[in-house]
Amino acid sequence: QTKDAVLIADRHAVQDVKKVVEKIKADGRHEHHMHREVYRPWGKYDSIDAGERYQVKRITVKPGEGLSVQMHHHRAEHWVVVAGTARVTINGEVKLLGENES
Repeated sequence: QTKDAVLIADRHAVQDVKKVVEKIKADGRHEHHMHREVYRPWGKYDSIDAGERYQVKRITVKPGEGLSVQMHHHRAEHWVVVAGTARVTINGEVKLLGENES
């Protein structure tokens, strides 16, 4: 079991999961090679939900680590500090944000 999948099968049929993966591939889905939780040197992110015009991620940054400066012309971003503090740069200005700040 992972955050994005649960296998329930008769113990004698667990090898049939290969058939399920092939069906997922044939349907053009991405679950066979992309996982919800992705680990990076700076921490990890969990892709909670996504749609045509949005994506929701929970990003966990290790203490003392940071992400590279991001700029996206094709989408808006809204970040909220859920726990701890974050030093962010917005339009060249550095700010310190605390819990529930964005």
